[in-house]
Amino acid sequence: MERLVTTEIKHYGHADLGDIRQTLLDVHEDAYADRRHEEFVQRFPWFVDHWGANPGFSCVIAWEQEVPVGFSYGAPAAPGREWWQGHLETTPQESSTFSVSELMVRPKWRKTGLGPRLHDALLSGRPETWAVLTVDTKRPRLQAMYEGWGYRKIGQNQPFADSPVYAVMMKAAA
Repeated sequence: MERLVTTEIKHYGHADLGDIRQTLLDVHEDAYADRRHEEFVQRFPWFVDHWGANPGFSCVIAWEQEVPVGFSYGAPAAPGREWWQGHLETTPQESSTFSVSELMVRPKWRKTGLGPRLHDALLSGRPETWAVLTVDTKRPRLQAMYEGWGYRKIGQNQPFADSPVYAVMMKAAA
């Protein structure tokens, strides 16, 4: 049974990265405590810096009082670099895409309804037509969760030699 979490979700952008970077790293450390030995997981700070350097970077962080309990971030995809490229038979006529790079909830706050709240807050008001994300193919429950949110699997990708194989998932953003 899902319990309601009393959280405040705050929005941040590219200019805020210096202020929120450590918060993102702290939540990640807790969320991936059981996998912190994995080299790919250890590279998370690089991903935060990479995504945060994008002028269109958008992030939402859920706070329960003063404690950060989850976040989601991403950025608009550069034209021609959308994650759906090569996975669709026909290129969408309107191809603007927002890439949801991360959605992370600390273990204590999982199964509370916070994940979809973070996701929806991140995409709320976005001008892009499409939203795209990737999920580890070895996590079928997560893939099913995203399907429940309206995403559909359109292909698979392994962006780095040491990364998992990801299901590429896409949905209309609005």
